[in-house]
Amino acid sequence: MTSPHRPTRRAILTTSFALGASAALGLPATARARDAAAGGDVVPVDWKRLGSYPAQDAAGRRVRTILAGSSRYLIGPWYASTYRTYLPDGYIDLKGTDERAIRLPAMAAVATTTALVTGVYDPATLSAANATIRTRNLIRTLAARHLANNTTPATRWGNGWQTALWAYYTALAGWLFWGELDDKARRDIAAMTAWEADRLTTGNDLFLVGTSGHQLYEKRRDGTVVTPGDSKAEEDNWSAAVLSLAEVMMPGHPRAAAWRRRNLELLLAAAACPADLTGTTTVNGIRLSSWLRGTNIADDGTLDNHNILHPLYMVAFDQSLYEGFVYGLADRSAPRAALHNITRVYSALVDKPFTAPDGTVRTIYQPGSGRIHYPEGNDWGTHFPFYFGNFDLLVSLTGQDTGVDPAAATWERLHNEEQLSLMARFTDGRTYGASGENTYYGREHRIGAMAGQAFLTLFVARNTTKNRLRFA
Repeated sequence: MTSPHRPTRRAILTTSFALGASAALGLPATARARDAAAGGDVVPVDWKRLGSYPAQDAAGRRVRTILAGSSRYLIGPWYASTYRTYLPDGYIDLKGTDERAIRLPAMAAVATTTALVTGVYDPATLSAANATIRTRNLIRTLAARHLANNTTPATRWGNGWQTALWAYYTALAGWLFWGELDDKARRDIAAMTAWEADRLTTGNDLFLVGTSGHQLYEKRRDGTVVTPGDSKAEEDNWSAAVLSLAEVMMPGHPRAAAWRRRNLELLLAAAACPADLTGTTTVNGIRLSSWLRGTNIADDGTLDNHNILHPLYMVAFDQSLYEGFVYGLADRSAPRAALHNITRVYSALVDKPFTAPDGTVRTIYQPGSGRIHYPEGNDWGTHFPFYFGNFDLLVSLTGQDTGVDPAAATWERLHNEEQLSLMARFTDGRTYGASGENTYYGREHRIGAMAGQAFLTLFVARNTTKNRLRFA
């Protein structure tokens, strides 16, 4: 939405190029690349065709507020306190190659690019032009440091357990911000994305990559437990994410068909349950009983991680549902595989009763409340309302709450109002205070990345032109 008090997206992007190196710790602005096809086969988002999303509905207002606050914090105070040094080659100093050094700025970039290109960004403490410079610095540096573009061992990242997810975040931010990037950054993003996607296509129906190492399932078809207490659902669907984005960004690439096929396989493996191993169900051309070699969730929709039944990892299927907006931004249908068993999982959150040692019976979602019941505890902390409110929104928008009562829209309101209450404690847009509320060191970045992707899903579904959130 364009506000009379905020510059348009075009004005933001145009103004930022006039700023010099002193602004926002930014480097001298590079000239806008004229060739939109730079970066290989990438097809940019056609924002004009997509229309706009004013976010006047209740859910939209809530998510907009969360995104505006989170992005303001991440590109403002967090960026300013984290990046104070530029290296001789002109890139910011990421201070390492591990998750903290790469994933966190990539998530921040997703939040801020989304806020800037959709008009949600709040310039109260940092102008949109300066925020644009900072965000561009994050994207170009992250992509340049990936091993597809970097031969220096001390600064290169990639080819790791979680790096497909980091590449997805970086590539998504870059795709959204394509008009802000020079040819070098575009080439780096395309190369990084293709490299991580290609790596995943070397796997098979049992292993994530190659023919050994990380497996796709917690349990084998014969009941053998491969990784006790540790579902592979999250790893499978975050790996699928970069495959979907690669295929959508570069639809004419020679390996696009291979990326699409592997995306389908990982989505189905992520949500596989014992009931899928029998019968005749076929999803996107894949017969489940023939292809699946194991399971990651129970037939009742629950799963375990960290050796407990873990609701936080049940809502990690948000990553599967985000494929709706990825394909929607290209005006294409996302694969139905992304919806596989989502209703089963959501029903377990809302309706499944759990009996405590004292005989008390409770559900994970607490009736009439934004609070969450963790049947076997939560080793990550105490406050996670937006993790659930984000999932509620996605389930509601994709219609995966059939037969679930109350419906997902009701829970979205309860959980996201709880999230807004957490944010209201601070003036800088952050969510968390005491470390025990959420012990993950990227907790603010996780909120921002979820808010950005949730808002993009709303944008695709409720824009002024037509609903592009569809699955086939």
